[in-house]
Formats: sequence, C-alpha cells, structure tokens
Amino acid sequence: MGHADTEGRRPGPEGPSGSSGARSAYESILRRQSMRESAARTYARALPIVPVRARGLTIEGADGRRYLDCLSGAGTLALGHNHPVVLEAIRKVLDSGAPLHVLDLATPVKDAFTTELFRTLPPAFADRARVQFCGPAGTDAVEAALKLVRIATGRDGILAFTGAYHGMTAGALEASGGATDVRVTRLPYPQDYRCPFGVGGEPGAELAARWTESLLDDTKSGVPLPAGMILEPVQGEGGVNPAPDTWMRRMRTITATRSIPLIADEVQTGVGRTGRFWAVEHSGVVPDVMVLSKAIGGSLPLAVVVYRDDLDVWEPGAHAGTFRGNQLAMAAGAATLSHVRENGLAERAAVLGTRMLSQLRSLAAAFPCVGDVRGRGLMIGVELVDPDPDAAPEPGPPGTPGPHPASPTLAAAVQRECLRRGLIVELGGRHAGVVRLLPPLTISDEQTDAVLDRFADAVTTVARNAARAARPLASTPQELP
Repeated sequence: MGHADTEGRRPGPEGPSGSSGARSAYESILRRQSMRESAARTYARALPIVPVRARGLTIEGADGRRYLDCLSGAGTLALGHNHPVVLEAIRKVLDSGAPLHVLDLATPVKDAFTTELFRTLPPAFADRARVQFCGPAGTDAVEAALKLVRIATGRDGILAFTGAYHGMTAGALEASGGATDVRVTRLPYPQDYRCPFGVGGEPGAELAARWTESLLDDTKSGVPLPAGMILEPVQGEGGVNPAPDTWMRRMRTITATRSIPLIADEVQTGVGRTGRFWAVEHSGVVPDVMVLSKAIGGSLPLAVVVYRDDLDVWEPGAHAGTFRGNQLAMAAGAATLSHVRENGLAERAAVLGTRMLSQLRSLAAAFPCVGDVRGRGLMIGVELVDPDPDAAPEPGPPGTPGPHPASPTLAAAVQRECLRRGLIVELGGRHAGVVRLLPPLTISDEQTDAVLDRFADAVTTVARNAARAARPLASTPQELP
C-alpha cells in the first residue's frame, strides 16, 4: 500500500512536531471544540487530535503527528481511510452529474449497490430477502427492524441480551444493555471470561440457552411470546465477546420453533470484520432479519435492514427517512463490498486476527493486569484488570477463583500510552476496561507488526507503572543518635 516509510516508523513519545504556527492552530481548534460542542462528545475527549489527512491505516494530525488508526471509525472503515476504489467510485458519481439526493427512488447507483449487497449475503438468506433503506445510522436500522417484527407478528416484546449495544435512539437503547424498558426482556449472553453462571465455555453457553428456553416455555415466567430476538454475533461495545457458534445455533432453533423472528445486528461485525463476510456465517445460522450499517457505506452514512420476504407486511411509509437515498454512500459501499469479496479480505482478516490474538495473549501471560485477550478476525479486545491479589475476584468455576475486577483506570492508561506512541485504540466493555482494536482489513503484515509493537510497549509501560505504584515503600533504618 506504499505506507512502509510512515506507518512502520515509530514516533518518539512526543511524536514529530510541526511548526509552532501549526501547533498553535491545532490547539486553537481543540479549544474551540471544547467551548462550542456539547458535553456528550466522546471520542474527542480521549483522543485530542485534529485529523487533516488520512490514507489506509494512517492519520496525520494538524500538529504534524502521524497515527496508526485501529479505531477505523468504530469499525466503519473496512478498507481504511480514502481507499482508491472508494474515492474513484465517489468521483464517478460526482462527475456523472447524477442527483445526490433522491429519497427512495430507484437509480443505477442504488441498483448496483443492492445487487452487490445481495451477492455477499448467505445464499439461503439472499434468495428470499427484501431490503429496506433507512436513515443514515445503524440505530435507525435497528429501529426499523424492531418495528418490522412487531408489525409482522402482531406482538410487542423483544428479547435482547446483557452487554448488548444497538444504538442511541429510544428503541435501540431499549434493546441495549443497561436499559430497563418493560417491553424488552434481558437474557444472559454467554462469555468465557466473565460467564454469568461462573463456569464459562460450553457449559456456560448451554446454561444460557436453557435459561432462554425456560423463560419462553414457563407459563409463569411473566414473559409472553415476543415479537423478536435481537443479538450481536460478536458484542462490540459490550467488550468484544464472540458468541459461541453452538449457542448461536441454539438461539436459531429456539426462535424458529417458536416462530420468533431472529434479528442479527451486523452493524459492526459485517463486511469481513470477523473473518467471514457476515459474522453469522461462522455458525451457519440464517437469521430472519439482518441490520447493516457502518462498513456497507464505504466510510459514508448508510444503513439498511435486510429481511425474509414473508415479513414484508408493512404499509408504504411505515418506516421512512429523508436521507435514505445517499447516492455517494451507495457507490462507495458497492465498491467496498466488491473489493472485500473479490480480494478475499475476510479470509485475510481471519488469518491476521489469529496471529494478533496469539501475540497479544503473550501479554496476558507476562502481566497480571492483562486479564483476557479475545476476539474474532480483526475485532479484538484486551481486558485490563486490577492486578492486586487481594482484589475480590468474581465467581469462577467450582473450586477456582474467577477473574479480577475490570480496571477502567488501567485501560484508559493503555489508551493514553498508545496515543503517545502514535496508535489510536478504543475502549469498551461493561466498565470501559477493554481496549479494542479494529484495524482496517487492508492492514499489511508490516503495519500489523507496528501495531503489535506499539501496543505491547504501551501495556508494558502501564503494567510496570502499576507495579511500582502498588509496591510498598522500603523502610529506611533510623540513624543512631
């Protein structure tokens, strides 16, 4: 990709410095942002940078520093920043004189995008699929999916999972972890490291499945037959928790036998991120509804719901949106989908992800503050924990201690040390104790080495600082009079 000269080089702790004028302008921009923008801003707080140029994995800030971007627009940039095929697709639309705003009218650009999208879907799903173009964000597609299954089934309740994240609008928040809406029943999501049943592995996944069956079949559970179940094949914001394939298949069986539509939220996991084009393909599950956004727009806002044709019972206008016909996003998205498919980037993500997980797990063996390393493909999480041996662990399998408490303080320290070394990472998890890596699928072997090197260096620094802070001061002998 032609970035070895910049992306393989590690900047010093302060990074390359720009001119004093550039630095002053950069600081002024950050100051004005702090004064003008709302207190709800998020990424800007932990990542005080001002991007001015970007290509592939690299971002250059207004202060002259270069960064390796393993945030990728929260997983949006499957091909990295400003990939040539994306830029060419956008230029082609702009140069053609085609309208950029068309509501939901048919256009050649939209037809090309839909054709490419259906080409990537699991065949058993694509053969009977319909697509609804929504507003520009994934949360709007989630709203549409929930509305769809409620209209199709005539029922109201939704099954969702602890640790879930489905967006920031009202309905999507209802289905996300932490909400308390009575229309949403929260179910345990299986995970090995912090298993809700304290056993982990297949036994934990089996218990989670039985819990779901019991809740649905017990006439006194207080949970009527719901309109649908929504789940993430890999929980992203919840801490990078891959669902076991056997559990995914059990959820498919449980919902199918009870005529409950299964909604797969592939907003962050889709387009090759996990090592398959769509994360449901790992388990062979064919859902009834798929919610897609982020990478399908090739870096531009685009969101759709794809669903089984017999669910297509809503009336015209039942779910609309002014900006559901984003022509530039459809062109960029079609180019991205095609490039990922034709170049085997999902398969490459699987290979690179296995390599990265293996090397990152050596950190867990070396430092007690690294509690767990997990993920699928290029969707990776490293959980930081309190290394204090006296810290009360969570329940574990019988006769063994469970994991130590998550440490958001250490996770934030790792994020800061990564940024000092020119590496952008994100935090997530229940207590923001998981450092997340979402590099673009186009990351090279050399760039992968640079990311791993900088990340390991940051963790080593944080672990040593934490060890020094916890070490009691040596007593000094009193001088004799």
